[in-house]
Amino acid sequence: MTIQLPSADGVLRTYEPRTEPLALSPGTPFTSRTVFSAAHVVADPYADVSPDSPAAVDWDATLAFRRHLWSHGLGVAEAMDTAQRGMGLDWAGAAELIRRSAAEAKAVGGRIACGAGTDQITGGSLVEIRAAYEEQLAVVEESGAQVILMASRALAAAARGPEDYLEIYGHLLRQSAEPVILHWLGPMFDPALAGYWGSADLDAATDTFLEVIAAHPDKVDGIKVSLLDARREVELRRRLPRGVRCYTGDDFHYPELIAGDGQGFSHALLGIFDPLGPLAAQAVRVLDTGDTAGFRGLLDPTVALSRHLFQAPTRFYKTGVVLLAWLAGHQAHFTMVGGLQSARSLPHLARAYELADGLGLFPDPKLAEERMKNLLSLYGVTS
Repeated sequence: MTIQLPSADGVLRTYEPRTEPLALSPGTPFTSRTVFSAAHVVADPYADVSPDSPAAVDWDATLAFRRHLWSHGLGVAEAMDTAQRGMGLDWAGAAELIRRSAAEAKAVGGRIACGAGTDQITGGSLVEIRAAYEEQLAVVEESGAQVILMASRALAAAARGPEDYLEIYGHLLRQSAEPVILHWLGPMFDPALAGYWGSADLDAATDTFLEVIAAHPDKVDGIKVSLLDARREVELRRRLPRGVRCYTGDDFHYPELIAGDGQGFSHALLGIFDPLGPLAAQAVRVLDTGDTAGFRGLLDPTVALSRHLFQAPTRFYKTGVVLLAWLAGHQAHFTMVGGLQSARSLPHLARAYELADGLGLFPDPKLAEERMKNLLSLYGVTS
């Protein structure tokens, strides 16, 4: 059987799908790296909502997908940008997601860390921004999850310079009950975060970021860096205080960053590990044995898919992630909160299917093929 896939030039090309998936099954816990998958949310396709309505979430399917990730040994990074935080999922929805997922993690013994930000406000004074952070910090801590202090659009807009970041983050770290993960999300993921840490100069911003950490090393478990710049991440992780982890958020260079070098390595907190979960888990278990070449052999071929999903405008990578979850049978539909399923073109989605199928990511390749053909038919492509 073949399928006709549209290219960007409008020409249809014939693709022959795989007939067998990779053999991927749950295994032993990881020993060499801490690995989180930033998980997507499943929309409720029957909810009568408009694009500007509060998100309607299918809680059963959303939690089932988290159990899938936990079953393979991955931690879940909850209520992050992969869950459409600030792009369809508001704070009320995120708070409910945090509470439900944290309770599910406790029930099944899964690891979870949740994002705390300021998205219940769109702007305000530093006092108001600090209060917004405190509200979200309390929700995450009360849920029993680890805190990820997310970058704040409101703080990026209000801060006058590095001193405001030092004050806000210092205050939050002093009152945090347990060590947190600090999140530096680059403007390619969210243009409103340009100039974060008080400067558009990344060297100056890095210095401020490190100053925050150096002042409170006992309150920082690690940093999550999403700048898509491997060299900068390596330089940054080498400057971290002893005991502070670097969690790569680089969806372009993750195999080399996780593998590391003679001076260290990165752990992982990645959106691409949503669709790659079982394969990523198998690769990390190979790395646990000391087989770096085997790890790279499994994970390097996935980079083409990741670069495709995260191509500019990078913030719309969630559309490809949800497409692959649908094709893989993790949800019954290709619908996203806020209608974001329309954020990528048909040729982009077709290429995502082709790359994922080539990797053997679909547990049932025939189901994936049928669903892709159904999607193509909605756009007028018949074969």
